[in-house]
Amino acid sequence: MSKLILASGSPRRAEILKNFNIPFEVIPSTIEEKVHEGETPEQIVMALALEKAHDISNSCCKGDIIVAADTVVVKGDVLGKPQSYDEAYNMLAKLQDDVHEVITGLAVIQAGSLRKIVTFEKTTVKVKPLTDAKIRRYIDTGEVWDKAGSYAIQGIGSAIVEWIAGDYFNVVGLPINKLESILSNYFYIELL
Repeated sequence: MSKLILASGSPRRAEILKNFNIPFEVIPSTIEEKVHEGETPEQIVMALALEKAHDISNSCCKGDIIVAADTVVVKGDVLGKPQSYDEAYNMLAKLQDDVHEVITGLAVIQAGSLRKIVTFEKTTVKVKPLTDAKIRRYIDTGEVWDKAGSYAIQGIGSAIVEWIAGDYFNVVGLPINKLESILSNYFYIELL
């Protein structure tokens, strides 16, 4: 019997899938995330998601369904995960009092077959005006690490978000509405 496999070490993505009554296994991909010159944000996240899915599919049983995702924040530039305090500060300073987009690439493939769907979801987010002190206090919570754009909408970071337009779960890192449609329409797996 084929298994559903989440090719991600993100506890947030696993938590979203746990909301549904479907068994799945977590096998994080360990690819080196490389961005190629000239790629659009949408191309970046779709290529990385597909690369993660292929990485895991090589060690899976034929028929297993692998789900992989990659999320970035876009505000002029593509903002990934901060590597330092200063980088986190600069990202939040750039995002404050303005709108940006959160784009998640989603790849679903079936091991041992040519069946694959690669797509993306886009959500617009408005961040409140933030003082220097508020940005520093938020960084000091430690929540900014391992988060694209240096914030987590599902945590303390919800206090800095004024509004969103689009899929909330996309901002968390897994566009569950789009994933549900793909799984049910193309792989015959029902989340509900």
